[in-house]
Amino acid sequence: MKEKLRAGEPVFGVSVMIPSPQIVEMIGAAGFDWVLLDCEHGTLTLESVELMAMAAEACGITAIARPMSSSAGHILQVLDRGVMGVQVPHVNTAAEAREVIAAVKFHPAGRRGLAAGTRAASYDAQGTLADYVMAANEATLIAIQLEDQAGIEHIDELLQVEGIDVFFIGPSDLSQSMGHPGNPKAPAVAQAIDASLRKMVAAGRTPGMPAAAENVRAVLDQGVRYIYTHLPRLLAGSARDYLARARART
Repeated sequence: MKEKLRAGEPVFGVSVMIPSPQIVEMIGAAGFDWVLLDCEHGTLTLESVELMAMAAEACGITAIARPMSSSAGHILQVLDRGVMGVQVPHVNTAAEAREVIAAVKFHPAGRRGLAAGTRAASYDAQGTLADYVMAANEATLIAIQLEDQAGIEHIDELLQVEGIDVFFIGPSDLSQSMGHPGNPKAPAVAQAIDASLRKMVAAGRTPGMPAAAENVRAVLDQGVRYIYTHLPRLLAGSARDYLARARART
């Protein structure tokens, strides 16, 4: 997934808030690139994160977790379950972004807690712990969420932080932060999003945003390459389409 993003290719995922390895398998079978395991807004436990990460690996897609918060403890817990990256909420300054990197990466790039025997380290059964540290530091993806007005105001300094793979704009929280809750199309919010995306692209960084079927083309045209839609939106859209077609024939 990181190689695709570095090559400028889009990667499409689904955000899942309910504990279900089977849903992860369905997402993989449908052809998506990755799944977001949402521990911030969903009902996922650490056990379910681990099982869903296993399902993602089994069906050949990448599991990224959104931890409950940006705290080092919450980040460590999901990484030790074996996910391949984190999408960290509410990162507003360069200092906070560097703290995220320190929580994700092992020495010398960071100070993530290191333990033998975790699932992420293949239960200490393959290679040495030092080999695992090197591989994890290279492979683990870091996405930070810019979803507060403060984050948008600090976008220039955030884009200078090396080690961040994706700069993800969260339109819902951003609209609330800017005084237009639930309306990311409000002129002030839309302008802030557009300006931020242009800056990301100009800086050679990878933008991320959620997108529904009706606006995914527009999001791609803005340079966004890390994209997901929400599982409820997929289910609701398909259900409404099915019922509309079925009832039109009764």
